[in-house]
Amino acid sequence: MKTNAELLNERRERIRKAVALEKPDKTPVVPLMDAFCAKHMGAPMAKFATSLTYSNEVMVESMKELGDLDGSDSAFVAAPLFPLGFMTRIKMPGKELPDDMLWQLDEKEVMTRDDYDTILSKGWPAFEDDYLRNRIGVPLDDVLAELANIPQMVKKMEDAGYVVYSPLVINLVTEKISGGRSMPGFMKDLYQCPDKVEAVIDVIQEGTLNELRQAIRATKSEYVFISPARGASEFFRPKLWERFVWKYLKQVADAILEEGAVINFHIDSNWERDLEYFKSFPKGKCVFETDGVTDIYKIKEALGDRMCIKGDVPAAMLALGTPDQVYNYCTKLIRDMGPGFILSSGCALPANAKVENVKAMIAAARS
Repeated sequence: MKTNAELLNERRERIRKAVALEKPDKTPVVPLMDAFCAKHMGAPMAKFATSLTYSNEVMVESMKELGDLDGSDSAFVAAPLFPLGFMTRIKMPGKELPDDMLWQLDEKEVMTRDDYDTILSKGWPAFEDDYLRNRIGVPLDDVLAELANIPQMVKKMEDAGYVVYSPLVINLVTEKISGGRSMPGFMKDLYQCPDKVEAVIDVIQEGTLNELRQAIRATKSEYVFISPARGASEFFRPKLWERFVWKYLKQVADAILEEGAVINFHIDSNWERDLEYFKSFPKGKCVFETDGVTDIYKIKEALGDRMCIKGDVPAAMLALGTPDQVYNYCTKLIRDMGPGFILSSGCALPANAKVENVKAMIAAARS
């Protein structure tokens, strides 16, 4: 029997080959998983959603029970960090919501247009700290204290033999602004005061890129997860998308590549219109992860010779389908996508996914 250390090295190499468009021994299976693990292990959602350390423990136990998957996108639940990434309040189970419900972003227009002037005059760090603590009530000291324990959480998962695929996550600056302003407010700003919005994003972006480079060097992360969820090209006119999304996404991606890491583009919603833009990145250095709204076969056609594809078992199928349906869907994906493919859920494994369906997904990659 292989040791956990041997399994970890084997799984790392399997993922590395898929990303490099080489042929691995088996198709890697790396779902984005958090809330599912709580349901799977019968953990109280109110505790799971509010504690990075506890969620890490539950996720490791869930992965052990599921068996031969290769890893998880993250080592802990993302919920406590959403306010930092989207500058908006969050409703949590056991607080604003019933104990067993999922967390929910409570998006409202909290950031004002006047705040743009404050950011330009006082800088982003001072504004962000005050905004998080005093406007949306983030217990920032507690969150930062838990974040300091991420290396231990990663080690716990790795000691069990599983890869933490992307321990370093970055949200685009536009995600922060559109969350704080609310999506409707942000869209109005792009038409009514675009130059000021661009000036603010430029100010924040400079610090973001410096912090990103330092984080990659400090953590030695092999893969960096970028989530431009609100940047989907279907939401913007092409010229606005190029100016306020692609420009900054490209800057972040180039910085990651310059630091020697691989980019995992976590692509929610429909980006089919602009897939050609991703051809500007070097071969074998990026992963295009789709939630299923961007047709995975169109991704394959446009980018399959340049970057690994990750996805995209539908949430509805995992929650409502049968093991045979899941197995057959996954088997077809594995055959059609070829070597440069990582099998995963379409975005996060749903909390109500059937355990037998998740195991069928894993089995399809091991048959």
